[in-house]
Amino acid sequence: MWASPFVRLVKLTLEIKGIQYEYVEEDLVNKSLVLHKYNPVHKKVPVLVVNGKPLVESLIILEYIDETWKNSPRFLPENPYKKAQLRFWCSFVHEQVFETMMLVLTSNGEEEEKAVKEFFERISTLEVEIKNIFPEGIQVIDQKNVGLLDVCF
Repeated sequence: MWASPFVRLVKLTLEIKGIQYEYVEEDLVNKSLVLHKYNPVHKKVPVLVVNGKPLVESLIILEYIDETWKNSPRFLPENPYKKAQLRFWCSFVHEQVFETMMLVLTSNGEEEEKAVKEFFERISTLEVEIKNIFPEGIQVIDQKNVGLLDVCF
């Protein structure tokens, strides 16, 4: 599904890592038997198939890519605490921030104002917590210095 931000996230990650892949478009209105086979639980995209074995859920796929292809850039820090914290905040962005952003884009009037306020509150919380995890600061993002949270945004 070309418009899926979650599919685009996986594609971006593969491209940043320089991994060649075959992209297969899926019609989510008329889901194929292949999608049912590779993601029988949720029957949704993205699905990454490596050597005939499927991986589902974009954040899980991103971590798999980082752990399998250890070339630069590495998306997660080596420090287990920082890694766990980044996983949490990536999930927060993936679910909470994205959900609120979609509400901002699809609502009007008071509902939109409330969604905008909530969006900025969530982003502010994220900013404060990331500064707590990385008090030394985060380096400037470029092609060789990008992390999992950067990709999620």
